[in-house]
Amino acid sequence: MGPGPEDEDEEDTQRRIFVNMPLPPECIDEDGSPKQWFSRNKIRTAKYTPLIFVPKNLWLQFHNVANVYFLFVTILAIFPIFGASNPALGSVPLIVILLITATKDAIEDYRRTVLDNELNNTPIHILVDWHNPNVTDENISLWRRIKKATSRNIREGVAWYKAQKQDYKIKKKGGVPENRLERSTTRSSVYSVMSEHSESIQMTPVGSPSADKQRFSFTDDTEQAPRSTHLEVPNPKRQSINKPPSRFYGNVIDPHKTTPGKAKFKKDFWKNVRVGDFIRVYNDEEIPADVVILSTADSDGACYVETKNLDGETNLKVRHALHAGRRVRHAKDCEAATFTLESENPHANLYSYSGVVKWQQKDPTKPEDEGEEMAEPVSINNLLLRGCTLRNTQWVIGLVAFTGDETKIMMNAGITPSKRSRITRELNWNVIMNFCLLLVMCLVSGIVQGVTWSKGNESLNYFEFGSIGGSPPVDGLVTFWTAVILFQNLVPISLYISIEIIKLAQAFFIFSDVHMYYEKIDYPCTPKSWNISDDLGQIEYIFSDKTGTLTQNVMEFKKCTVNGFAYGEAYTEAQAGMQKRQGIDIEVEGAKAREQIARDRVEMISELRRINDNPYLDDEALTFVAPDFIHDICGVSGEEQAKANAHFMLVLALCHTVLPDKSSDDPSKIEFKAQSPDEAALVATARDCGFALVERTGSGVVVNVQGENKEYQVLNTLEFNSARKRMSAIIRMPDTGKIFLFCKGADSIIYSRLRAGEQQELRRSTAEHLEMFAREGLRTLCIAQRELSEDEYKDWSRKYDIAAAAVHGREEKMEEVSDAIERDLFLLGGTAIEDRLQDGVPETIAVLAEAGIKLWVLTGDKVETAINIGFSCNLLDNDMDLIMFKPDEADNIEEAGKLLDKYLMDNFGLTGSEEELNRARKDHNPPAPTHALVIDGDALKIVLEEELKMKFLLLCKQCKAVLCCRVSPSQKAAVCQMVKKGLDVMTLSIGDGANDVAMIQEADVGVGIAGVEGRQAVMCSDYAIGQFRYLSRLVLVHGRWSYRRVGEMTANFFYKNIVWTFALFWYQLYNSFDGSYLFEYTYILLYNLAFTSVPVVLMGILDQDVDDKVSLAVPQLYRRGILRQEWTQLKFWVYMIDGIYQSVICFFMTYLLFHTGGFASESGRDLNSRELMGVYVGCSAIVVVNSYVMMNQFRWDWVFALVTVISILMIFLWTGVYSAFTESGAFYKSAEHVYGALSFWATTFLTVIVCLIPRFSAKVIQKLYFPRDIDIIREQVRQGKFQHLYHNAGTGSKSAVSSAASSELIMKPDPNQQIYVQDDDRRPIYPPSVAPTATTTGKRASGNGSNGSDGSGYTGNGTFTPHRYSMDTGRPRPSMDRARPSMDRVRMSLDLHRPTRASFEVTSDFTSAAMLARLESSQSGIQIRRQSMLGDEIRFDDMRR
Repeated sequence: MGPGPEDEDEEDTQRRIFVNMPLPPECIDEDGSPKQWFSRNKIRTAKYTPLIFVPKNLWLQFHNVANVYFLFVTILAIFPIFGASNPALGSVPLIVILLITATKDAIEDYRRTVLDNELNNTPIHILVDWHNPNVTDENISLWRRIKKATSRNIREGVAWYKAQKQDYKIKKKGGVPENRLERSTTRSSVYSVMSEHSESIQMTPVGSPSADKQRFSFTDDTEQAPRSTHLEVPNPKRQSINKPPSRFYGNVIDPHKTTPGKAKFKKDFWKNVRVGDFIRVYNDEEIPADVVILSTADSDGACYVETKNLDGETNLKVRHALHAGRRVRHAKDCEAATFTLESENPHANLYSYSGVVKWQQKDPTKPEDEGEEMAEPVSINNLLLRGCTLRNTQWVIGLVAFTGDETKIMMNAGITPSKRSRITRELNWNVIMNFCLLLVMCLVSGIVQGVTWSKGNESLNYFEFGSIGGSPPVDGLVTFWTAVILFQNLVPISLYISIEIIKLAQAFFIFSDVHMYYEKIDYPCTPKSWNISDDLGQIEYIFSDKTGTLTQNVMEFKKCTVNGFAYGEAYTEAQAGMQKRQGIDIEVEGAKAREQIARDRVEMISELRRINDNPYLDDEALTFVAPDFIHDICGVSGEEQAKANAHFMLVLALCHTVLPDKSSDDPSKIEFKAQSPDEAALVATARDCGFALVERTGSGVVVNVQGENKEYQVLNTLEFNSARKRMSAIIRMPDTGKIFLFCKGADSIIYSRLRAGEQQELRRSTAEHLEMFAREGLRTLCIAQRELSEDEYKDWSRKYDIAAAAVHGREEKMEEVSDAIERDLFLLGGTAIEDRLQDGVPETIAVLAEAGIKLWVLTGDKVETAINIGFSCNLLDNDMDLIMFKPDEADNIEEAGKLLDKYLMDNFGLTGSEEELNRARKDHNPPAPTHALVIDGDALKIVLEEELKMKFLLLCKQCKAVLCCRVSPSQKAAVCQMVKKGLDVMTLSIGDGANDVAMIQEADVGVGIAGVEGRQAVMCSDYAIGQFRYLSRLVLVHGRWSYRRVGEMTANFFYKNIVWTFALFWYQLYNSFDGSYLFEYTYILLYNLAFTSVPVVLMGILDQDVDDKVSLAVPQLYRRGILRQEWTQLKFWVYMIDGIYQSVICFFMTYLLFHTGGFASESGRDLNSRELMGVYVGCSAIVVVNSYVMMNQFRWDWVFALVTVISILMIFLWTGVYSAFTESGAFYKSAEHVYGALSFWATTFLTVIVCLIPRFSAKVIQKLYFPRDIDIIREQVRQGKFQHLYHNAGTGSKSAVSSAASSELIMKPDPNQQIYVQDDDRRPIYPPSVAPTATTTGKRASGNGSNGSDGSGYTGNGTFTPHRYSMDTGRPRPSMDRARPSMDRVRMSLDLHRPTRASFEVTSDFTSAAMLARLESSQSGIQIRRQSMLGDEIRFDDMRR
């Protein structure tokens, strides 16, 4: 802080907020009003107001081309010249659809309006009776007054009606009306005891919350009595430190300013908050706008917020008041505060903000002095965002910076791109084809009619009283539009709304599926985009994140390396997978491991208790099992190692941003609130080892070091981000006063910043240990430090403050300054954390692979970690060749191209030509399980260039699995886009974090996992699930059902319209295409609304070929979706031709009956009139269409049968009822005459038989001689071959497909190919039935496993992690009689002492021991020499030799 120099080259700040000072002339317009305009804080997510609902809703609905078309047809029908007999009835279908849609929109918008009003009228305390120069009183326009008056009158009318209705009910019961409470009196608040008068007085300082409500605390040196809310140990020996003089931060309050003293905080509404206002927020209240924090109830200026409304994270985050504003604690202080806030423009980034507060710092003793110009930077840590909730803080005073639509939460609203399903996109072309067909039919009608009139001497010349148009051309034009009305059903207006109803029902079924309900977090599968459910049935490629998606994102500290010594025992899933592919009996090895870890755990806990009776040690939560680590702290390996181990744990307890949480007093228990579960695991392990973080104060942290409380001053924290890949804390030590920088981060980042030429042996051993940890599937970090002199720190701190005060480019400047001090580090060691696989991941991946779906893993982890996880989750197997793609020169495109050519030719005999890529696009068969590709982010950047992208895609297409490691979020999205567009396939992306959002939005279907850390991915996804294992059911069951249903329903919908429309068209052949109606006009209107709509819609909702258990047992059934065979253009035209054929039969069967003469009814009336002939044809067509739809259904039950029968009977019922009234005109008594004639029933029966025989015959031939897989499986279900699925429900067992199965999709297994089966040998380490998830804090169980398990997933007595001896034999190690050490076991597993294939990390020079040992500090200007043996293929079966 201090004087804030302003960079002259920076562009002018767009937003300047002036507090208690007049606006400068450049900020005022000619009328004296502020030039700056700020958004109102009243938000409206609703589309409509009561005044504009009808016109706006109609306007939006008529954006649909189909609605415009049918409006045009309805308008045409109004004119008698076009022959529509009843225009009013003709408008019914359009009106019904518009009303249904409008009702749906009204209900949705009403709910949004209620929520908007609730939010806008939420109470908040605003400073009143003072002047805010940044805004003026609003001049409400006449239009806004009309809208507000209309809304107000409607609300009052509704409220009055409800009140009258309630009073009437009460009076009817003889009671007395209850007192109706106003909304403001019903809002619950801890401050509701205050009277309205007390709300208007000046704010008085409030005491800190009591211990039971304030779980987090800060030490206040000004308090008389010690506060009891911080975490304490019995009889702590709190060390005092000699703190240097505190820095003067300044004060925005002008001590000489004369104020009226009238200002007060008064309760008002959110919608009245304006930019530049002072507001006061109480505990548990939401923040109404983006607010800069000036002061809080805590003297250190800290407050806690919950941000789950923004990013889904439920953990609390700490925010800090400006140093210069912490004395603003009263309303009178707000009047006296004089400063300017210079802010960046509003933007959507939730994690970034740059601003600066500037003021004149005046001397209280010298009122005549102008004062010194001072500035303080404002960052995201000083900003409370709208939508956050204040927690564990009594009150906050802040200055409003952004309001309404300019707040970050509103700018992020609706960022998820709109997606349309593939069938919906293709459907537009089919509708266009139908429209073209309609155009041809209308043209034919118009031309024939015009030519007929022009010829003369025709029958119509004797029976017609002249033509309508008066001339042949006009007659043809009129007939054209008449035909448009007549054949309007050819373009199916009801198809769109039918598909919406079907997809809504499908989304409901997905949401209601209890088998996808994750009970632990009470989370069902939640569809967020309910209109793409059919896309789930066509997925060919799945792109998955690893951490939190395949794994639990529940971190457990397992191992570490300190000063060249490796500690910790863990038998991880990846290690078991590595041993399994080497031929080791992992059951025997695991049994030994579990037995050993039980003894080690008991020994370690005993040693920890002997050293210090740590009150915060939770025996059940211990995950770091390393008795030798405790022995070394006690000096067994010498004083140097003892100090190194103790210092290492102290650094873990200091270098973080974790908040301690006192969850219980008896016994004393601390849990940690961290933004990353990795940090919580590191700090929890330090706590278990006697270095417990017990309190975070305003200036530092308090750590209980072996029973003694010590306060460490935190001078600066350089936070972690994805670009830095490290975080640092600058600490002043209490004993010596020395300043240290502690840094933790990715090993490659830390190694590049070590002091050149030093610690060579330590670097080598640490790198080797880290490589071992990575091979075991552990996530590794390096820990380093640097001592800083006072002068060095002061000089750096001055530069840091200048960078922090910048408004423009602040992050870049701060990164540059941080980079300058994070150099010349000394290595301390490294950590290894396990992130266990989620339940059922291997089984899910295996069943997806059997379905023909290709899974790619895109992760930011190390290559070795990803490979080992790939083996443990069935993505890779021993028979695969791993293609390691990494060019020798990182940026050489030519070299990368040669490497691509080499791999394509050597492994697959391909050249990468366009013809080969075109063949690959058409080939949807799964690749042979012979190759897998591994690539890192640097190499991926090269191959994603345009000239190499297609070759790289062709290489990936030939590989069974692809692992992209060390990739950025943008690279994940680029890979997804490359596959989606390059191969023209359907893709699905699944992830759990903010770094997966780009990939999720890029894919055709995005799935978010509701993880324990945050739900950013869920907020932007199309479907949200609780665990990865639910993906198989979502895709293979609901996706396949939805795709098949929508595809079959759409084809049948087009078919039924063709039958009806062409029956009308054939009639035109015999009346010179004059547009006469064969059917009674109501038949045309009700055909799609009542006679045929329900069966086809029910088909789309409930039809089912096989149930869910069989769908999962035979995943090969899904491949029809990958091949897109349920909806094709061929299928469309087959159904169209079938419809044309049946229309011919329906019409001409009746025509042949009447063409030689007519019949007479019992009353003597002839039956050969147009209306009665229409009954013959119409009833036959309805029976045929509904029977045809039922024939195409797989599932026949009483519901379908009942609906089909009712739909068929509907036309008979309507004919009987409607023809009974004289208003029906020529149709009067038609039912009585037709239904009494035997010829009608005989013709109908024959027509139905002749129409359905071709389809029935085709189905019989296809199922008997050309059966599909589904036909065979359905037959096997009927034979009882899948009964075991129902007797053993929930076991997930699969049935082998019968040998009689079709070879169309269900491929015969290769005897040399490994078959995925669910036996104990394949999945012994992590059975879903016994390995529940865990939480990071306070619930880690007695073993290394997450639920008291032994680290292998099996619950038992104890845990396993064999001990290790140091790899440096020169150092003394305790002689202990124990099983083979963990590090030695891993060495033997890797077979490093025998001439075998080198590891991928070594050969490819990724982050590995080979690379790290050679890596000098690139930040110190030392040239890095890197040797590479890159691009070699590696066969894992070589390792077994």
